Amino acid sequence: MPLAVYVLGLAIFAQGTSELMPAGLLPGMANDLEVSVPAAGLLISAFAIGMLAGAPVLAVLTLRWPHRRALLSFLAVFAVTHVIGAVTSDYRVLFATRIVGAFVYAGFWAVAGATALKLVPRGARGRAMGVLAGGLTVAAIAGLPAGTLIGQHLGWRAAFWAVAAMSVAVMAGVAATIPAGRGDGAVPRIRDEVRAVAVPRLWLLYGTTALATSACMVTFGYLGALLTETTRIAEAWVPGVLALYGAGALIGITIGGRTADTRGIPTLYAGFGGLVAVSVALALTVRSPAPVVVLVFLLGFAAFVTNPTLNTRAFGMVDGAATLVAAGNVVAFNVGITAGPWLGGLAIGAGAGYASLGWIGAGLGVLALGAVALGRIGRRTTATAPARSAGARSAAGVGGEAP
Repeated sequence: MPLAVYVLGLAIFAQGTSELMPAGLLPGMANDLEVSVPAAGLLISAFAIGMLAGAPVLAVLTLRWPHRRALLSFLAVFAVTHVIGAVTSDYRVLFATRIVGAFVYAGFWAVAGATALKLVPRGARGRAMGVLAGGLTVAAIAGLPAGTLIGQHLGWRAAFWAVAAMSVAVMAGVAATIPAGRGDGAVPRIRDEVRAVAVPRLWLLYGTTALATSACMVTFGYLGALLTETTRIAEAWVPGVLALYGAGALIGITIGGRTADTRGIPTLYAGFGGLVAVSVALALTVRSPAPVVVLVFLLGFAAFVTNPTLNTRAFGMVDGAATLVAAGNVVAFNVGITAGPWLGGLAIGAGAGYASLGWIGAGLGVLALGAVALGRIGRRTTATAPARSAGARSAAGVGGEAP
């Protein structure tokens, strides 16, 4: 694997840490900014807004840029937003910097995905995307706790300074390892990119990604509250249980990166099937600490083992024009990240309890399995039609047409 791919994964780690760390800093931020904790929590929603909009917009606006220039520009803006966030005392300014930072982070994801695929042979695409997504997984395991620790001892602003410093540092790695040109010498056209994402099966895959992500996030979004309020695990043990989720995710994405290129469909069936089984088991055992702890680990594994396949299959459906396809992937994942907790919140607000999260996750997982099966049927139908057409032409004579 080229060093540049690992550098891109490190950049995702730096930016992903910022995406996650407000969850551990909300009380201090709320107190310092003189707003309520729920208002401070909207800073997480602001990041989601920026992520949803940033990927497709920046993929188009920077389409003709060399990848290195685009990546460095995104990192520079990301670092500046965190410097501004670290020094401002205005909640509205901080809210705006979260949107802008997420906007360029989404653009970075899209261009980094297209760049990584150009740097590796076709048979190593899954591993390359696993390294990129692994950066976010490590951010959940190490970046989030580290950011929380810094915030507790030095204040939340220090955590923002730390992310800005990491972003600047990784810029040096990008400048040193990513080629200056586009590599293939081709000048991309927006028309080609739009045509590439017009493939119906691609949108089915995006829908599959959103469903699978929602199936995980509907539970994970409320995991801390579930553990303390229903499973009755002591609050001091919650970080350790969450770390188990991260460990499962890291193992899953590592294995998934090795199977994505050769066993993609079986990986999706196994991963989504496992997600359904784990979700049902959580719903049934939500009040029993021992099985829940094990199931949290398995939830991370099942949710992330399919991640590299979901990323790489999109690129296999198009010929070139990878940047906007990658942007669609980013949007699909973030739709799931947004929709899952929203659905869970509706269920909890209706009084269904935390066990309902598992049942919702299982239902969404079944829909994801159905989407994979539907995609396979569509692919076989598409492949059969040309063969029948060719047979008809052959029956009519070489170069002729069947009546």
